Amino acid sequence: MHRLRTCAARLRPLTASQAAQTVGQQRPITVTSTGGKRTFQPIRCYTAPVASEPFLNGTSSNYVEEMYYAWLENPKSVHKSWDVFFRNANAGAPPGAAYQSPLRLSAASGLVAPQLSSLVGAQPNVEKLVEDHLAVQSLIRAYQIRGHHVAQLDPLGIMDADLDSCVPTDIITSSDKLGFYGLEESDLEKVFRLPTTTFIGGSESVLPLKEIIRRLEMAYCQHIGVEFMFINDLDQCQWIRQKFETPGVMQFTLEEKRTLLARMVRSTRFEEFLQKKWSAEKRFGLEGCESLIPALKTIIDKSSENGVENVIMGMPHRGRLNVLANVIRKELEQIFCQFDSKLEAADEGSGDVKYHLGMYHRRINRVTDRNITLSLVANPSHLEAVDPVVQGKTKAEQFYCGDTDGKRVMSILLHGDAAFAGQGIVYETFHLSDLPSYTTHGTVHVVVNNQIGFTTDPRMARSSPYPTDVARVVNAPIFHVNVAAEWRATFHKDVVVDLVCYRRMGHNEMDEPMFTQPLMYKQIKKQKPVLQKYAEKLIAEGAVSRQEYEVGLIAKYDKICEEAYARSKDEKILHIKHWLDSPWPGFFTLDGQPKSMSCPSTGLTEDNLNHIGQAASSVPVEDFTIHGGLSRILKGRAEMVKNRMVDWALGEYMAFGSLLKEGIHIRLSGQDVERGTFSHRHHVLHDQNVDKRTCIPMNHLSPDQAPYTVCNSSLSEYGVLGFELGFAMASPNALILWEAQFGDFQNTAQCIIDQFICAGQAKWVRQNGIVLLLPHGLEGMGPEHSSARPERFLQMCNDDPDVLPNITEDLAVRQLYDCNWIVVNCSTPANYFHVLRRQILLPFRKPLIIFTPKSLLRHPEARSSFDEMLPGNASTHTSDSYSKVALVTVWRGLQDYRIRNAAAVGGQQAVTAHRLSPQLSPFPFDQVKAETERFPNADLVWCQEEHKNQGYYDYVKPRIRTTTQKAKPVWYAGRDPAAAPATGNKNTHLIELRRFLDTAFHLDAFRDQQ
Repeated sequence: MHRLRTCAARLRPLTASQAAQTVGQQRPITVTSTGGKRTFQPIRCYTAPVASEPFLNGTSSNYVEEMYYAWLENPKSVHKSWDVFFRNANAGAPPGAAYQSPLRLSAASGLVAPQLSSLVGAQPNVEKLVEDHLAVQSLIRAYQIRGHHVAQLDPLGIMDADLDSCVPTDIITSSDKLGFYGLEESDLEKVFRLPTTTFIGGSESVLPLKEIIRRLEMAYCQHIGVEFMFINDLDQCQWIRQKFETPGVMQFTLEEKRTLLARMVRSTRFEEFLQKKWSAEKRFGLEGCESLIPALKTIIDKSSENGVENVIMGMPHRGRLNVLANVIRKELEQIFCQFDSKLEAADEGSGDVKYHLGMYHRRINRVTDRNITLSLVANPSHLEAVDPVVQGKTKAEQFYCGDTDGKRVMSILLHGDAAFAGQGIVYETFHLSDLPSYTTHGTVHVVVNNQIGFTTDPRMARSSPYPTDVARVVNAPIFHVNVAAEWRATFHKDVVVDLVCYRRMGHNEMDEPMFTQPLMYKQIKKQKPVLQKYAEKLIAEGAVSRQEYEVGLIAKYDKICEEAYARSKDEKILHIKHWLDSPWPGFFTLDGQPKSMSCPSTGLTEDNLNHIGQAASSVPVEDFTIHGGLSRILKGRAEMVKNRMVDWALGEYMAFGSLLKEGIHIRLSGQDVERGTFSHRHHVLHDQNVDKRTCIPMNHLSPDQAPYTVCNSSLSEYGVLGFELGFAMASPNALILWEAQFGDFQNTAQCIIDQFICAGQAKWVRQNGIVLLLPHGLEGMGPEHSSARPERFLQMCNDDPDVLPNITEDLAVRQLYDCNWIVVNCSTPANYFHVLRRQILLPFRKPLIIFTPKSLLRHPEARSSFDEMLPGNASTHTSDSYSKVALVTVWRGLQDYRIRNAAAVGGQQAVTAHRLSPQLSPFPFDQVKAETERFPNADLVWCQEEHKNQGYYDYVKPRIRTTTQKAKPVWYAGRDPAAAPATGNKNTHLIELRRFLDTAFHLDAFRDQQ
């Protein structure tokens, strides 16, 4: 990156080797600088400057700039005098000492350098003139780069927004700082030609230095700070310069001022009304940042004008009620009734506090007279957790309406300053912004910067100058409101609005902020509200009369609030479903009636299985060279199809392919999902001879199939799982899956799992059918990547272990409808196949947690016949009797094969090996009851590979006992309790395994141990 500070700055030319490579080349010259890439036409040799040159006449400083860039590429492309000048400047020569008259060259060379007397001509001080023009260009660039550091951003006037009270040395705050550039006070009246990298001149091409500085201060050092010079795209930088530097562009019309005032009235009076009616209630009001409402409405207006039809928003709790009321325009009575503790919601579920709820509303934008759909996604107190969820929902809406460029659907994210800087999910979400399968083509981020995090001072909350510095990682500019929407519409890239404000109350309305920020809140108490300031300004200008303000705006909105308050007393009004942020119209009904609680057969016809199997074992694209090892895999698949068998990967392929043929879009996302962590899936084929040429055979099943999206994600769990959850919100007619590279990787996405997936429906009446694939199994590979922590998921299931449900034919579906999520561990490919298909065929949606295998993916016995996948065969459970029964052993997953093999090898004669349904939760009471009644005298043993305090035992034990009416104990065979999921020693692992398998088959010894 090259920067010109002054003529004596340390310029950075090409290295000697780079310069040597360019000597004598006649080609366009491209040099990358802070403003982007610049290309110049080839120049054999610039001549020395003479009096007739335009630059010396004061009409073109670009001549010197062009020579400088050419010199960077090839020092020999300029005249020797300029070469010496640039070399001296680069070496650190002080102003006035860089120029040297070159030695007279040999006449034979054809190039004779003129003497200094002929150089100066009518301009006796050429060197000073060159240096002054370069200095002015450096000065302009300094304001563009660092002007925001001296902008007056804090409305309280007590804190520097960048946490640094020092003024950059290259920003002119007084005439004595001119010396930094080698300029003097007398130079202020001199006229300089403006470079092409600034628009401060408007229609003028030359300005006095004094006016240049004044206009730069007006553009960059007032109440709007602009950070953009880190962007490496010249067109984008020029676009921003033109918006902010052109005189008169950033001014409001009379109509815009009046609209802004009306919106400020609604924003301010809404908070005052709530404070008057419910002074003792938490609401996390917007006082101190009331300008957020007109800011958001302006963004939406401008976006609607540019063709946006759907805006999806996410935000923390502060100001949420105001946004709901005055941006999304939720009925005020629906908001007010949430404050009445006597009213009870008529819907099922736990509900949530009012400042966490979401909303969906389609209305007319009164500024553009166009329809626009606005939705605010529900969010817990985990402030930034909603960010990737909003992005996923936005991506889904774009996908389903064919909006490939983000011109019709966009997202807006609101943040707090402390959370924006402190929460890692912000960084993860930004890094999804330009990834092909995750981009939403630009998000507008608005940071409500109240300069405090709960009680934490900004100087203790971040190490960066600004809370928004994380956005620089994706070249997102940080600037003013109107421009934000235009930027997004023009470049379809992220943009950040840092709205510096203050928080008039404490963290909530019950909090005392003077405990920790006494000086700040003394100043806040003196602060005149922004509405009052703005109204007085417009009244003084004559833009609005006092009568119009007080009666036409204030009194009118107060009356609207009072009337809504009266309506909110109606006991019939409170329904949590009014706060649904992702409605699925038509999904829950059939011909106007509620769907029946039944599930069609999940099996497939033989023809279907064969057709999909052939696609899974072939390459549908001609002249496509695949890896030799993959050829063997596809050949193996073809052999299995011929033998009417499937392994795990092929069973998954059958489920996916059949749903695609039925019109169900499938999206599989996660780290390395295209190939599969264990190299078993291979859903994306790569041509071995052509770079980036790929093929997805599953998209070639039939002409009218739904699309299959399989995409490797960034190395993120929290952000990507949140994204896929949001994607699954948009439509129930899609199978959205997230696969962890290893099951324990879900640990870092626990916030999404706990707050959104587990409790989402109970809190927000929002069903979601997302599927989590979590590889799980203790196989002697150490404590990491062994356990997906099934105990955590089972502990959060909402079924009652002490209540035996009424066992009827519809129990299975009824249990699924009542549960908060479904947890399964499949033993066979057929299990997996049916579970995936059932997920879509059910008349409702629930999250599905699947503990998937690792070594079992290639286990020679882990095969299923086509017979188990035909219609009418759900392959949910089997019972394998080895002999007469004295003991029933129950297990899951890989233990299935271990137990059966151990029984067969050991010749055990007193064991019935029972394979429990792959569904662990909701618990299959009916199946367990039927099996235990078959063997009334048998002892019950639960055998698992996980340690006793982990895995499934604590979940299944009370439920099995409830099924048997606590008539007998449920013994445990497995590893002892432990802190770590597994041993790190292979030999110890094998000893543990042998020990508990032996225990499971020796009843007498087993009883003694228990």
